[in-house]
Amino acid sequence: MDDELRDAERRLQAAQLASDVAALDRLLDDRLVFTGPDGRVSDKADDLRMHRTGTQVIDTLREDDLSLLVAGDTGVTLFLGHLSGSVNGTPFAARMRYTRTWIRDEHGWQILAAHASVVD
Repeated sequence: MDDELRDAERRLQAAQLASDVAALDRLLDDRLVFTGPDGRVSDKADDLRMHRTGTQVIDTLREDDLSLLVAGDTGVTLFLGHLSGSVNGTPFAARMRYTRTWIRDEHGWQILAAHASVVD
């Protein structure tokens, strides 16, 4: 089960880097709740819109560490890495920690909730 969740996390990273909205749509649960580094809460539609419109562009995404916890059909990934790109045309570069809660059903792993923080 750990390998399946690790694969889903890596597919998510690739989809974010490519702004692959179709892949993101498959990996994000319709009930997604995401808390960004600024404390704002967004949902799946917001996430897909940002990628579809180019409001958010990720140019680099480098994984430094990835930890997993799986309990039945629930999993948590703890990603630590470097990201750069732009949001609303403003460049950013940061070391980030993402904590993602995944659920698994007959369609595979999907993210139900996530939180991102900037790490010094």
